[in-house]
Amino acid sequence: MKTVSKSTAPPASEHADHQLGAAPALDVPPRAVLDHSGDLLRALAAPVRIAIVLQLRESSRCVHELVDVLAVAQPLVSQHLRILKSAGVVAGERSGREVRYRLVDHHLSDIVLAAVAHAGEYAHHHEGGEDR
Repeated sequence: MKTVSKSTAPPASEHADHQLGAAPALDVPPRAVLDHSGDLLRALAAPVRIAIVLQLRESSRCVHELVDVLAVAQPLVSQHLRILKSAGVVAGERSGREVRYRLVDHHLSDIVLAAVAHAGEYAHHHEGGEDR
């Protein structure tokens, strides 16, 4: 009977992860990438900004359209758009007298959609769902 030394056998938890199809651990990205990722997530970390990104994933919008849909005061929408713009999440393009805002990268809307879906599942399971 062949024995396997501890140095060559994977730990039990690693073996279990492999069986479950878990991805191998990723290398840590460079600090600049981590910093930029943190900046993006902070820029997205406000309910109004999340709602703005959700609106912009469909099409570009001007400030008054966002004000109407979100039922939030115009100065507040403008403030949140400035934050999103400075983080590189949205870009504004002049169209006549108005500025139309659009998402710079639709991958960011995927992050927001995943967060919203997770929050919805969490709320269902912890507020009115199975764990009650």
